[in-house]
Amino acid sequence: MTVDELLTSAQSDEQPPADLSAELQSLWHTKAGNWDTAHDIAQEIQAPMGSWIHALLHLIEGDIGNAGYWFNRSGKPARTTDQIDSLWNEIATELLA
Repeated sequence: MTVDELLTSAQSDEQPPADLSAELQSLWHTKAGNWDTAHDIAQEIQAPMGSWIHALLHLIEGDIGNAGYWFNRSGKPARTTDQIDSLWNEIATELLA
């Protein structure tokens, strides 16, 4: 799967593809507009990638302080709300590499 295919699926399908990892499911739900589901999935990922996705979700929510906490836990540099789409793409690219 490519980043574009993941994005297209999230914008057109009712459910994520069955073979997606938890990380990719969270990203899929993020783009499908299912913030709560994406957040629930990210909270269960006990790895730096889960923290990075969690940071993205709190940026989307507008909770910059909480996003900063999760960026710190992920070991990745903090981003701003104007970088949400590029951050989603960066995370998806890393996961699909």
